[in-house]
Amino acid sequence: MHSAITRRSALKTAALATTALIAAPYVRGAHAAGSLAIGFWDHWVPGANEATKTIVNTWAEKEKVQVTMDFIPSQGDKNLITIAAEAQARSGHDVFAFPTWYPHAYSDSLVPLNDIMEPLIKQNGAVNDTVSYLGRADGKWLAVPATIGSQIKGPCSRIDLMKKLAGIDVQALYPAGEKPKADSWTFDAFLKAAEACFKGGSPIGIGLGGTTDSVDTAGAWFNGFDAHLVNAKGDITVKSDPVRQALEFSVKLAKFFPADAPAWDDASNNKWLVSGRGAMIMNPPSAWAVAKRDAPQVAEQCWTHGFPIGPKGRFAPFLPYFWGIWNFSKNIPAAKSLLVELSQQASAEKMVAASGGYDLPSFANFTTFKTWAEEGPPKGTLYHYPNPYNHQTLSVTAAPAPPKIAHQIYTQAIHTKMIVRHLQGETMEKTLAWAESEVEGFMRT
Repeated sequence: MHSAITRRSALKTAALATTALIAAPYVRGAHAAGSLAIGFWDHWVPGANEATKTIVNTWAEKEKVQVTMDFIPSQGDKNLITIAAEAQARSGHDVFAFPTWYPHAYSDSLVPLNDIMEPLIKQNGAVNDTVSYLGRADGKWLAVPATIGSQIKGPCSRIDLMKKLAGIDVQALYPAGEKPKADSWTFDAFLKAAEACFKGGSPIGIGLGGTTDSVDTAGAWFNGFDAHLVNAKGDITVKSDPVRQALEFSVKLAKFFPADAPAWDDASNNKWLVSGRGAMIMNPPSAWAVAKRDAPQVAEQCWTHGFPIGPKGRFAPFLPYFWGIWNFSKNIPAAKSLLVELSQQASAEKMVAASGGYDLPSFANFTTFKTWAEEGPPKGTLYHYPNPYNHQTLSVTAAPAPPKIAHQIYTQAIHTKMIVRHLQGETMEKTLAWAESEVEGFMRT
């Protein structure tokens, strides 16, 4: 097993040929056999990679396949560099873990997976619209949604501070083991809570920078107003009333964020929570997990729950990972067999447990694993993290624009830049004109 990989070693890795058919449960044939090289995302939860190794090795022994696993970190974009290098060289791993936008970015180099995704959906339940939007193109499934790395970036609230400063009992809104009782958890209620927490000296910690945590949250505010910079047809809709409403609300709210919020990166909100200064952040449970280790008095007051509802609905930021197969792989049947195995309930449940509840399977039937009910302190703190009652729509910033345009809007952090520009005194119309110009440029590239 390898724990890391360099760009050079990625280019040298090559899969060998096979003559077998896809394995159970859909097309049972001979053992897959041959060799298979897999590039997984290197999990930052200690021990999470070990569960993946065990699942793959058990499958490999049964199917008589020689496997090589590389766990490639996302720090410094090493995984993205490896993806680009392998696609260019048409050599490397057989199976690779692709972040949110990358199945579309490399669609011409991926094996269509309808033959395994359609049976998996029948077996495991439907996937949400965001997974379909990101994982399909022209009727073809480009990749299988991965359990490892997929996450919802919803509110992680301090139970005590939200009660004391904002008068909100988040456990009553989202009781462990029960359906949400959150009709009162609206954008207006959130705005009032943010102001109260700010005045009380414990601001809600939401960034306005250019990295994913900031962009994801900004997109959820816009989705709550049905505000889109580009629609599904590819029409630019920046100068629309919903966008104006979303921007106006976002700026009102941003006035109650920490003063340095425009400079925050993806570590800033985690540090804010663990420091004990913040009443809430928007994040998967990784920040809470760090607090368990470094600041247990903070962790025992944390409660992960649903997003507030806006005028047009309740939308939570969702970033799925995918597993795809390069079309230059020499062992596509074995690769498909492995993806089927990784997408079984038993496999997903082991991955979720190993990540302490961080990882999220995308199939509808996989939202009630015992890990989320039992993790603590406090027990039940993650119960509502996987959206078990379909209480909110899982969304991604810049959708429903055509994915290759949305990817640029997302990567260039247009939503947070709009908020910061208007927050710093630029007029609404000037900010909209700037955003429209930026999007027009994406259309030409």
